[in-house]
Amino acid sequence: MKAGLAFLVAGYVLSQFYRAFLAVLTPVLGREIGASPGDLAISSGIWFLIFAMMQMPVGAALDRVGPRLTASLLLGIGGGCGALVFAAAEGPWAVHVAMALIGIGCSPVLMASYYIFARIYSPAVFGTLAGAIIGVGSLGNIAGAAPLAWLVAAVGWRPALIGLAAVTFVIALALWVFVRDPARAETPAAGRGSVLDILRQPGLWAILPLMAVAYAPAAAIRGLWAGPYLAEVFGADGLTIGRVTLLMALAMVAGNFAYGPLDRIFGTRKWVVFVGNLAAAVCLLILALHPGGGIWTAALLLAALGLFGASFPAIMAHGRAFFPAHLTGRGVTFLNMFGIGGAGILQFASRPVYENASGTPEEVFRLLFLFFLVPLAIGLVLYLFSHDRTD
Repeated sequence: MKAGLAFLVAGYVLSQFYRAFLAVLTPVLGREIGASPGDLAISSGIWFLIFAMMQMPVGAALDRVGPRLTASLLLGIGGGCGALVFAAAEGPWAVHVAMALIGIGCSPVLMASYYIFARIYSPAVFGTLAGAIIGVGSLGNIAGAAPLAWLVAAVGWRPALIGLAAVTFVIALALWVFVRDPARAETPAAGRGSVLDILRQPGLWAILPLMAVAYAPAAAIRGLWAGPYLAEVFGADGLTIGRVTLLMALAMVAGNFAYGPLDRIFGTRKWVVFVGNLAAAVCLLILALHPGGGIWTAALLLAALGLFGASFPAIMAHGRAFFPAHLTGRGVTFLNMFGIGGAGILQFASRPVYENASGTPEEVFRLLFLFFLVPLAIGLVLYLFSHDRTD
């Protein structure tokens, strides 16, 4: 199981990489295949929406056939083939197709790990394990920043994508070989359960809105808008964008590790999540008020947004506490569907905000930061009505 979990983490490294690497590729894709930031907003949004749409089928597959088959087949067929399609892209439409395939491939790897954690480890440590795997997996977020910029400068973006396809195929094969399915949970006499059974858990209703909007600002800005923001407002080149996004990626790694044990330290999940996301909202507010306040001030605010916006595992642990054992797979994927789906919808919606905004670059990005801030503020208000629950 240890080897299998190690390769699931490696698969999640790829997932983090693929959701974040477009920010660094924005300049070269614009020059070589005519893909504008708006086009790449669609591509990134497609990844998130396809990923989200896959969550319920993935959840059912985890409960019925287990993580080994689910993760290995989808990552190999979707992720590996999608990277090859990206490497051969001659226009924005091919990038859209590639990101859809990659979204399918990445959709099971994190939830397969969470399924194993929920089935074989104590519920009390679920949040810590969930944060740890995201923290380690965020090495992909880091690799999609400055290291990718250096690699593209050295060998070109097409050879880099071909290499990534090869790595993806190798990891998918390793998942097939090393992952072991945990023992199945006993199914109640009423049946295996469904989405309706998940929705009957009243404790979830105030958690779901924040789940849908908390991940979106850090994910969308790190993965897509940081590059255009730094280039258009401050005139940053590719390497500078890589350095700043690397700083934000490192902060997101630290945030994932930090959130994990805080519920046990403070004896609350609700208020850890609330205070952290309130701090992320403050970062967005400052960026909206002073978008042109200096590149390193902006870099520090982006890093702080990444740090405080890394609450995904903490919210997941809060929601996970309401699911019975036989609904573990569908429960965690249902939550993930809201988290990733919300990020995808907001990424799609961010494109017309960017393209229809008028004025200076500072005014355009002020509007874009406000666009991400308002849903987060609404989610925080609704989250105040949630019930705190620890294991």
